[in-house]
Amino acid sequence: MERQQYVERCSELFAVGGYDSVRAAAEAGLEELGPDPVLYRWLGQAHAAADDEDHDREAETAYRKGLALAADDLGLLVSYLELCLRSDSFDHPGRARRAVVLQEKIEELAPPGSPERERVDAATGWAGRGYWDDLNVAAAQGQAQQAAIADQSVLVTDALRRAARGESGADTGEDLQAAEVAAAVELLQGAWNAPLRLILAHRVEAYVLTFLASFGLNKALVWSGVLDFSLWGWLFWVPVLVAEAKLRQAKKLGQERVIARIQARHDETHQSHSQPEHEHL
Repeated sequence: MERQQYVERCSELFAVGGYDSVRAAAEAGLEELGPDPVLYRWLGQAHAAADDEDHDREAETAYRKGLALAADDLGLLVSYLELCLRSDSFDHPGRARRAVVLQEKIEELAPPGSPERERVDAATGWAGRGYWDDLNVAAAQGQAQQAAIADQSVLVTDALRRAARGESGADTGEDLQAAEVAAAVELLQGAWNAPLRLILAHRVEAYVLTFLASFGLNKALVWSGVLDFSLWGWLFWVPVLVAEAKLRQAKKLGQERVIARIQARHDETHQSHSQPEHEHL
């Protein structure tokens, strides 16, 4: 397979969160084609995305190998800088020192307003956040996540209603959101999942009623003298949490299917390109 094919595969898989597959593709490309700075960058980014100490070490190794081949590669420089800024300066003082050198070099190579400079500004802004900034960002991320789940609930409810009317779902192809919704419809079929479908169809109301029931039962048990302290009311949250878990499971299943389709398409393209050579031989 040609270098550009490996690069395109890594790019498409990374966009849908298939980091394990990106690492496998980059490693396969490096093994077949030899050292390549772009493939080392994808390998490093896929390791860094795991946000794990061992993966961070592998990412740093990949970036350093890539920069040994192309010292002025802005993609490698910025990716390595992001890794260094994210690392704890106490545990990894070497990365903290390298971050200064990397930033200076990027500012020499990348003109103001370029995508690389914007990534540097974003990374340095993130690294310079204080405790309250982290809390605000965490709160904003939590709100965004809840909004995404609420949007997914609406899409899944609409798809379930269409399925109940006997309307067949269209082929989702490599559309990640459509694949996630289709997976949710599959996971929520059956009479035993009817309560979960009802919760997702009336998500806000379900949260309000669950909170009131939970709080009310706990208070009633305490005020009546049955218990000094009660957590029994939290059991009302079980169906809500199960419904949310179904959505998370659907997101993972949909992602896995899209990753498999992207890989299958690339494999098919590779086979079609290599077939004439075999026939010629």
